[in-house]
Amino acid sequence: MGMGGGGGTGHAMSEINVTPLIDVLLVLLIIFMVIVPVTPKGLSTLIPQPPKDNSAPPPAQTIVVQVIANGAGEPSYKINDTAFNKTEIEPKLAEIFATRQEKVMFVKGDASLDFRKVAEVIDFGHQADVDNIGLITPRVEAGQ
Repeated sequence: MGMGGGGGTGHAMSEINVTPLIDVLLVLLIIFMVIVPVTPKGLSTLIPQPPKDNSAPPPAQTIVVQVIANGAGEPSYKINDTAFNKTEIEPKLAEIFATRQEKVMFVKGDASLDFRKVAEVIDFGHQADVDNIGLITPRVEAGQ
């Protein structure tokens, strides 16, 4: 199957003309390029369902342990605005979280304190079997 020289001898040409096939291929390519970005994409989410039992007790109050610098060297401690000594914190946390299913606690420390004082309170939470411990920073408190 050689290429003809162009002088028409009158017999049939046995080669396939690919020009229309390339045109069809380019049109399909453009169609698919336009359609694909239009396809909606979303995340699979779970929609919150209303509570089934209305007689359930209201959620318990959030526990916030504050470590407050008082300038005397040793900081003062509060659990939900109730003052405690350092030695009373871990037993009180164990008492609070003994009956709770959601064991979540937040720690708020003054910016002027050494982080070791805040870390001690976090350790008290771990000793009281608290599952999740969050830190309240000034940015979090401001709602940013």
